[in-house]
Amino acid sequence: MKAIRRFSVRPVLPEPLRPLQELARNLRWSWHPETRALFRAVDPEGWRSAGGDPVRLLGAVPAARLESLAADSEFLDRLAAAADDLRDYLGSPRWYQSAGPELPAALAYFSPEFGITAALPQYSGGLGILAGDHLKAASDLGVPLVGVGLLYRHGYFRQSLSRDGWQQEQYPLLDPNELPLDPLREPDGRPARVALALPGGRSLRAAVWQARVGRVPLLLLDSDVEENDPRERDVTDRLYGGGSEHRLLQEMLLGIGGVRAVRAYCRITGHPEPEVFHTNEGHAGFLGLERIRELAQPEQGGLGFDAALEAVRAGTVFTTHTPVPAGIDRFDRELVARHFGDDGELPGVDVGDVLRLGLETYPRGEPNLFNMAVMGLRLAQRANGVSLLHGRVSREMFAGLWPGFDPEEVPITSVTNGVHAPTWVAPEVYALAERQIGGDRAAELLSAGGADRWDAVAGIPDADIWELRRELRAQLVTEVRERLYAAWRQRGAGAAELGWIDGVLDPDVLTIGFARRVPSYKRLTLMLRDRDRLMELLLHPERPVQIVVAGKAHPADDGGKRLIQELVRFADDPRVRHRIVFLPDYGMAMAQKLYPGCDVWLNNPLRPLEACGTSGMKAALNGCLNLSVLDGWWDEWFEPDFGWAIPTADGAATDDDRRDDLEANALYELLEQRVAPRFYDRDATGLPDRWIEMVRRTLTVLGPKVLAGRMVRNYVHQLYAPAARAHRALDARTAEDLAGWKARVRAAWPRVAVDHVEAGPADEPEGAAELGATLALRVRVALDTLAPDDVEVQAVAGRVDAEDRIRAARTVPLKASGSPDLEGRWLYEGPLELDRTGPFGYTVRILPAHRLLASGAELGLMAVPSEAAVENAGVLMR
Repeated sequence: MKAIRRFSVRPVLPEPLRPLQELARNLRWSWHPETRALFRAVDPEGWRSAGGDPVRLLGAVPAARLESLAADSEFLDRLAAAADDLRDYLGSPRWYQSAGPELPAALAYFSPEFGITAALPQYSGGLGILAGDHLKAASDLGVPLVGVGLLYRHGYFRQSLSRDGWQQEQYPLLDPNELPLDPLREPDGRPARVALALPGGRSLRAAVWQARVGRVPLLLLDSDVEENDPRERDVTDRLYGGGSEHRLLQEMLLGIGGVRAVRAYCRITGHPEPEVFHTNEGHAGFLGLERIRELAQPEQGGLGFDAALEAVRAGTVFTTHTPVPAGIDRFDRELVARHFGDDGELPGVDVGDVLRLGLETYPRGEPNLFNMAVMGLRLAQRANGVSLLHGRVSREMFAGLWPGFDPEEVPITSVTNGVHAPTWVAPEVYALAERQIGGDRAAELLSAGGADRWDAVAGIPDADIWELRRELRAQLVTEVRERLYAAWRQRGAGAAELGWIDGVLDPDVLTIGFARRVPSYKRLTLMLRDRDRLMELLLHPERPVQIVVAGKAHPADDGGKRLIQELVRFADDPRVRHRIVFLPDYGMAMAQKLYPGCDVWLNNPLRPLEACGTSGMKAALNGCLNLSVLDGWWDEWFEPDFGWAIPTADGAATDDDRRDDLEANALYELLEQRVAPRFYDRDATGLPDRWIEMVRRTLTVLGPKVLAGRMVRNYVHQLYAPAARAHRALDARTAEDLAGWKARVRAAWPRVAVDHVEAGPADEPEGAAELGATLALRVRVALDTLAPDDVEVQAVAGRVDAEDRIRAARTVPLKASGSPDLEGRWLYEGPLELDRTGPFGYTVRILPAHRLLASGAELGLMAVPSEAAVENAGVLMR
């Protein structure tokens, strides 16, 4: 019979075991081996049945077992040590507390998804895993971060396959009371609530749940509360589900409701108010509008919209993760307008002001669409991509927001992603590190980072490395067989027809992993381009390979589902099914076995559409070698010493099919001629010494770079600290002054011009000059109502191409000379050294200048010479 109501009954632990509750409800256990070992000791079989979730474990342990443990002195000693270690971890100073003055007192980090642990399934892929690793690394470093997201009652989805290999989705209901979460409560014990106003006098209310991620609180908003009507209760039903209005409401709740949740949390707990707000992708961009509304309140100084915007921008960091416009949420302007203003959210804030932050009012934009990434960039003074290459791609993609500027000057920097090593390093790898350098030092290097190289790896014997790799491969083989058996039973197979699974994979065969989301650009099926050739690789008599594949397609992406079906049907072929497998329901629990067990991690996206691609980083930390297209982080850090680069056929002249054929052929050749021979080539002792050396180099050189600890340190120094300084500099009066200055500059700019340019000395031969010579530049400019202090006049010089475009430009500021002439023009002068040979050119330009601007491009304004203004300013060659 079916229950008419469901609720959670929490266990009452014997008094000596009460610390287990605190250990279970702080997610540090998900990356702390000793705490996981303690829970495993409570009930080994129960731990396995609970999927490694201590909350579920404690809810299922028999009372007799708990009473036995309460009288077990050895277990109680271990429990006391674990509890003391957690208290020390939570309370002791860490890296951030001594990282330097003027760091933010607190930061808020907003993301639509967080991948902390499989026990809290609130993620779909790389964005969420990255956000989870960011929080964990911040905790390890002592960064005072508050995470903010949504609690999806159905998570993303569970994936299974039909008999013919078609992806099927299931959405199991998640009960927050059975998750490692606690409700945020007011001092009188009432559950904390946040509310948003909706059109027609309706309201959207949300509960606030708190997860403890080590030292970092993670606030998750949940609209499934009794105060809401059914439609509003479903707002947080599924991650990335529903139509446009559903997604808009999710993102309003995340951004606007998230700020209100942070305010409630700080009020209730005494946590410092964040000085910096970090928007992880555009989904949370509405947080900036809520902060503008706050500053418009009389008790906050009653700032006008433009002044409040400046104050908000100063303390906001925006990270973009997408390299393609199609990956950005965009809403119809009328839909957005309907949800704001006096009949919706942010009453008192003009709807036109809201819209102008997100509309694509730039060349080749669609001005009737509200773009969440565009709003994120306009609301943040500092923005970044997630690898060096992605930073370049982002600058080109969003260049329309800064017209006239070369892409390299667009104010979007980059911080390359990293991964949280204690989460992703296999226990066996960690144990080897402990034996080599000691437990405390290993923990410090993996969590906090800071080392440029891990030279201690050089001292590990080849035999130990190879034995470790074989052990991890063997564990993966066991895991794959278990998961494959379960998957086939779900597909309708009977136990009697699955005996072949006992022979799937071989712990001594070169093992390749490929696992990720399945949009078309990641090219799941590139390996199938020449099936006969792939079969030869899989079945080679001396140098076979085996491949483990996993991944989910978005439920609405039938194209991605067809790719999965194509791969599954190939893997079902009895001739190769012992050498290639597709595992459904890819998630964190599977990944933590898959990365360590593979010898090679394959990544073959369309370059440059992989923003970063951190799965290869996790594999590398376990001694797995990367075989990848030069995209994302691999483009930045690839060296032949620790992997292979798949050549790409970039360029508009190559059609899609031809490009895929060329790149698939390059992949096959690498596997046939370089990867497999190196794996199977053994020395006199039977070890693949050249392969082991590549593993050693991967760990020594690549390992320290790919850490989330390194990433978070970079965010602190490059983005968070400057944002905090900018935030503190903008009190109410300064913000008003800055907004007024910007308005004055924008009003005057149509009449700002470069009237005349001269370059001497006059006796230089026309069109040529000597290296080391100096040109004396004299530039006459019109500034309208602006003063010289409002602008910077620059010479921009460097080598030029055949079309006279300046490459690798350097800028030289010119100085105002004297007073304006009778026509109100100003004279600027300065020397320009000719410091490079070959085709050389220069131009001059005028930019707005103010001490509170983060860059000269911030306003997107520039004045350059007209053709009539140029005199003696040609291309110089010698």
